[in-house]
Amino acid sequence: MTTPYDNLPKVELHLHLEGAIPYRALWQLVQKYGGDAAVPSLDTLRRQFTYRDFPHFIKTWIWKNGFLRELEDFTFIATAVARDLARQHVRYVEMFYSPPDFARFGLTPQALTVAIRSGLQRVPEVEVALVPDVVRDSGPAEAARTLAAVAEVRDQGVVGIGLGGSEHAFPPEPFAPVFEQARKLGLQTTAHAGEAAGAESIWGALRSLQAGRIGHGTRAYEDPALLDYLAEQQIPLEMCPLSNVRTGVVPDLAAHPIRRYFDHGILVTVNTDDPAMFNNSLAEEYAGLAEVHGFTPAELRQLALNAVAASWLPEPRKAALAKEIAGSY
Repeated sequence: MTTPYDNLPKVELHLHLEGAIPYRALWQLVQKYGGDAAVPSLDTLRRQFTYRDFPHFIKTWIWKNGFLRELEDFTFIATAVARDLARQHVRYVEMFYSPPDFARFGLTPQALTVAIRSGLQRVPEVEVALVPDVVRDSGPAEAARTLAAVAEVRDQGVVGIGLGGSEHAFPPEPFAPVFEQARKLGLQTTAHAGEAAGAESIWGALRSLQAGRIGHGTRAYEDPALLDYLAEQQIPLEMCPLSNVRTGVVPDLAAHPIRRYFDHGILVTVNTDDPAMFNNSLAEEYAGLAEVHGFTPAELRQLALNAVAASWLPEPRKAALAKEIAGSY
């Protein structure tokens, strides 16, 4: 879908590498590994990415990851995703990837990180920082091992860690030591919260993990005191409206609380999450906010600038990127 926002410079702070693989690239991987009876064609592959609810999305995520088995697969998808981002005029990305998901194939976090960086380097038009997801489903002990491993390859552009996975089944509190160690190593922190669980999950990420950003935060409205706290402390929310619609977190875009949060003074950013799995782009996110929630061009510019402000870039780079964005909207 063509939108007025396609050619504007954009920033993504919540994007999963494995959820952004263009369909044709994923189809090549499916064929590489002998195909799947459930997806005999590219069209049927596209139709796989429709979800009954959040747990069904997680099940589909695990299925799709079964076609990422070798280091060369990650170099391949990193290049494909970066090219797609450059085509969309995305200038800067803080990109999640999930090392624990691929231990079953004997892939170490160190080698995985290097392989991804190798693919990203082939597309210099977009700047990508890496944020390993320690994946709550794997447990805090595995999360600690993942952190120690990725710390060895920080020179590959690793800037922080995240906590994703099945939020409804694994609360954040047991991961507090991992997040404390990440900060000691000089890494930034973010945690998915308020997506598949409620406001108490966000409080847990803030109080126990001391997360610097919150991924999603959609259900913060369940506690008005939390909304006030997020606004007062200017804690960035990595919001993903169309993702929340696709996984049933909200019934439709009109029901999404992003306008309420923006008007409340919360530092809201807009992101795509898993664009290949949700069939969305950042330009389409902006178009939806304008059409459904009445965001003006000035407010969309502010959302883009919020992403720059909430990023983990050095201040001089933030200033340069903010100048480019401010002059384009």
